[in-house]
Amino acid sequence: NLICLLPLPSYGIAAVAPFSHRLAFDDLPADLQHLRCKVNFQALVFRPHIISLGETLVKRLRSPVQAHSDESIHRVVEESTNQAGKYAVLHLRFDKDMAAHSSCDFGGGRAEKLALAKYRQVIWQGRVLNSQLTNEELRNTGRCPLTPEEIGLLLVALGFDNRTRLYLASHKVLTLLISSLRKLFPLMEDKRSLASEEELADVEGKASVLAALDYYISMHSDIFISASPGNMHNALLAHRTYENLKTIRPNMALLGHIFVNKSMEWSEFQQAVQAGHKGRYGQIRLRKPKQSIYTYPAPDCMCQG
Repeated sequence: NLICLLPLPSYGIAAVAPFSHRLAFDDLPADLQHLRCKVNFQALVFRPHIISLGETLVKRLRSPVQAHSDESIHRVVEESTNQAGKYAVLHLRFDKDMAAHSSCDFGGGRAEKLALAKYRQVIWQGRVLNSQLTNEELRNTGRCPLTPEEIGLLLVALGFDNRTRLYLASHKVLTLLISSLRKLFPLMEDKRSLASEEELADVEGKASVLAALDYYISMHSDIFISASPGNMHNALLAHRTYENLKTIRPNMALLGHIFVNKSMEWSEFQQAVQAGHKGRYGQIRLRKPKQSIYTYPAPDCMCQG
């Protein structure tokens, strides 16, 4: 305890190592579970400058100038098409580290392949090169993160179109593969396209703060789509479930199997995608034994009717 508190007088903060997922989640009193949920979700408050910038970017995303871009979102949310200012958030986990660690082949041109091969060798010390599964086997089992083009085709198949106002919540996306997504969604924005350099001065270069800004914008969106599981995915999936907000969860195994088939016609692809995503538009998934309430807050965090 003394070691933990020593920085407090000097810096005004105390760092606590993550430990929540080492605690039990089963067979605990209901009031304790409710308290954990309130602390994790309701007590979450961002720093004033994150809230201020987040509100500014949300207002710009909801600008009436782009009101015509909502139509596809209304189809999913099932709300009146007379309401303007809707936007969707796409959390695209497709940075160099994620792509390299997966040991999957993503195409993207010779330069992209060479960059990933070098990164795998230098950073991961060749470990991902020793995969016992082929690229096709990895994709068929849903172990490859979706590329920007693949997530774009998924969204189009689900009814989103080039009028959709889309916010890209990601750290760094492999640049050679993002162009295909932008062609499908020309109204796609991110932090740097919505804010000036002066507005981003206090957050630029601070990964955790930038992630908090994306989190804030994601929580205020009408639809949230996460390309693949991870910490951000789990936190937002749970928080939006707690607040009863819409989230689309891609069916990774289905999509991996579909994208391996290069001869599938668009109508067949669209039908397979829509059929495979019924029940994945934000429907609540009940927590199973030993699963975390911070990822699956139902039924522990919910009021009992």
